[in-house]
Amino acid sequence: MENIRIMLERREHEMLSEYATFSDCSKGREREEPQCDIRPVFQRDRDRIIHSKAFRRLKDKTQVFLTPNGDHYRTRMTHTLEVSQIARSVSKALRLNEDLTEAIALGHDLGHTPFGHAGERALARVCEGGFRHNEQSVRVVKYLEKNGQGLNLTKEVLDGILNHQTSGHPSTLEGCVVRLSDKIAYYNHDIDDAIRGQIIREEDIPSDLTGYLGHSLKERLNTMVHDIISESYGKAEILMSSEMSRAMADLRKYMFEQVYTNPAAKGEEYKAEAMVEYLFNYYMGKPDLLGGEYQMLLEKGEKLSVVVADYVAGMTDKYAVSKYMDLVIPKAWGVY
Repeated sequence: MENIRIMLERREHEMLSEYATFSDCSKGREREEPQCDIRPVFQRDRDRIIHSKAFRRLKDKTQVFLTPNGDHYRTRMTHTLEVSQIARSVSKALRLNEDLTEAIALGHDLGHTPFGHAGERALARVCEGGFRHNEQSVRVVKYLEKNGQGLNLTKEVLDGILNHQTSGHPSTLEGCVVRLSDKIAYYNHDIDDAIRGQIIREEDIPSDLTGYLGHSLKERLNTMVHDIISESYGKAEILMSSEMSRAMADLRKYMFEQVYTNPAAKGEEYKAEAMVEYLFNYYMGKPDLLGGEYQMLLEKGEKLSVVVADYVAGMTDKYAVSKYMDLVIPKAWGVY
């Protein structure tokens, strides 16, 4: 039987755009390893991310709304899947490498803290050198997964994860697609969640935005995705029209004014930040209570503040609350 991986790599050269990132032209991994006989390198990276512990924990991490009442609000996991779906749709239309796109999308938020950006702000304040979730996502896949061995992902995937934020500059078009898809996903699902939570109404969104972008989640996603595809097709860069860029900027401003700083949605965040700070400071004072994998990092010479941040950032919301309760609330008070 012919080597399936080689056949798939050959098919990429036949079907993908000249601007795509080809699997057999990857810059490789930090540690060389034998190739898989059925999966090209980026497909293999995607599989490694999906099977990682950090990926599974995303289902219990906040996206925007802390502990919402309801089953249909987004979590960090559902956000990640929505980014992946949008990015794959764009990449397929532009004939880019879907496996690379999907691997970057699925891995881009693995380093996010419990309680969303509230947790990130807290760690950024107390951790020596600050804390940035995109850098932590790279740290997760390079050093923390598989008991310190890491996932040994390709350099293209690592680059896309590191540079997925607005200020980032991915080196591949697939990474650029994920960078824009992340923004499209969170603006739209944050609107959807805010409407579900009765923080805003569809008719509250400025008419100049809905007139251009659409009057529903489906219409807005469709408009944004089509704009990127039409502006980028056959080009060596991923673009948005100037009109779409202005609309996205105006939408961002509206969301910050009406949702991201709204007390109804964010009024409890100071408590989450205080909880994360407490956990960080507690384990800074008692590093012997960190698990074995974190002790190994300390033995390798990692800074204590970095390792404690690794531990706290890796917590899910419910685990962070549980640890905080164990440390702060006397157990006798819970017995009746």
